Parts: sequence; structure tokens; C-alpha cells
Amino acid sequence: MQKLLKIGLLILFAIAIYAFFALDLQQYATLDYIKSQQQTLHDYYQQNSFSVVAVFSLAYITVTALSLPIATVFTLLGGALFGFVNGLIIVSFTSTIGATLAFLMARFLLRDWVQNKYGKYLGKLNVGFAREGAFYLFALRLVPAFPFFLVNMLMALLPIKTWKFFWVSQLGMLAGTAVYVYAGTELSKISAFSDIASPKLLLAFTMLGIFPLFAKKTLTLLRRKSHEQI
Repeated sequence: MQKLLKIGLLILFAIAIYAFFALDLQQYATLDYIKSQQQTLHDYYQQNSFSVVAVFSLAYITVTALSLPIATVFTLLGGALFGFVNGLIIVSFTSTIGATLAFLMARFLLRDWVQNKYGKYLGKLNVGFAREGAFYLFALRLVPAFPFFLVNMLMALLPIKTWKFFWVSQLGMLAGTAVYVYAGTELSKISAFSDIASPKLLLAFTMLGIFPLFAKKTLTLLRRKSHEQI
């Protein structure tokens, strides 16, 4: 029964991905397109606030759950439509819900196979991750060099609880989400994604992501040396 569910889920996933590209839906999720439609969408939101928030949230969750490469544009659109505070709240929760669904799908489809096939090589990693996984996940969420969907898949294969994955992801992605939502409130001034993610900003996030791991390892080393001296 479980095997049939996995096959069915894989088929649905493949159909959704194929339909997205076959129907050329990505043309509606480009920076140029949302800029050209910004005023129209804003006016519609003013008249139909609840339905726009509901449709946007469902679309964002779907995009992140399927790991489609258009989440950045949706984040900018969230800032443009809802403003900074409301946009940050909506995008933060919907992106985390979508990431958690992607995590759960990858865990259901792949975790048992990976652990059964490579478990003997993953023993120490599993033990260490069960103890300190939150720190690694937090760091990976902050460092922009690690793609969003790869982090979801990697975490699905390792021993981290779903609730922990959710709240650590929410906190870890918050700073980056805030930057892009705020950029969305200034959408008319943006001509390319490089206007937002400058090399200095990416470096700052990388350093911010590395810091928790560095601090923890340093404290562990200091405690070890202290015990050895005693």
C-alpha cells in the first residue's frame, strides 16, 4: 500500500512540474511581469483583500512545496501587495508551510531507502544530527549558497522532527525573507535580482549562518579543555 502511495505521489509531482513548464506558467512569475501588473493587482487587492491573501498563500505554499524556482518573485510580490509587516507575516508562514510539505514528501519518498542503503555510513551523522540538528538547519537556512529545495531534501533524510524543522526554518529564513519583502515594497526601483542580493549582503548572511556553528564548536572545545585541566 505504501509503495503504491509513493508511486502515486511521484506521478502527481511529475505531472505538476510538467504542467508548470509545458503551460509556460513561469512567464507570469517574472520580475518584469509583476512590475507591469503591480497597480492592477494592488487595486484588486484593495477590493478583495481576503480572497487575494488566500489565493496568494495557497499559491506560495504550492510553489515552495513543489520546489518551483519562482519563490523569490512571490516574495517580492508579497511585499508589493501587502506592505512590509503583513507581507512578512504572510510570506514567512506560507514559505515555511511549503518547505515543511516538501520536507514531508521527501521523507516519505526517500528516507527509508537512503537509511536502509547507506545507514551504516550515516551512523555518526544521524547521532550528531539528532543532538545538534537545529543548529545546522538554522545555519543552512541563513547561508544563501545552499538552495532552498536541497535543504528541505537533506533534512528529510536525517533524524530531525517535523515540528523542529518547521520552527527552526521559520526563524532561519526570517532575515532573508524580510530583505526580499522590503525590496518588494520598493518594487518599482528594482530592475534585477542583483539589485537586492548584492555580494556584500550575501556575504553577511553567510557569516551570520556560520556564526552559530562556530560559537557552539568553540564552547564545546572550551568545555572539553576545562574538564581536561580539572
